[in-house]
Amino acid sequence: MEPLGSYGTSWADQWDNGPDPYPTESRKTGAGGSRAKYSKKAEDGPGKTKSAAITGMKKAKVGFTWIKQKYSNTTKK
Repeated sequence: MEPLGSYGTSWADQWDNGPDPYPTESRKTGAGGSRAKYSKKAEDGPGKTKSAAITGMKKAKVGFTWIKQKYSNTTKK
């Protein structure tokens, strides 16, 4: 249901008297385009993800070891 007073036109249609401008320049893509750039990044992704996961697990292991040592030191006293 349309609000009262809209008469089926949008705000731009009500207040814009002139035609819509057309782009003057044609869009040109670079050599290879964006597809080549993003496909290259997609190929690198799994290797980076794996190395980041391994590094994170090593840090977590060190953190757990530190917590274990601190807990065992406090319970021995």
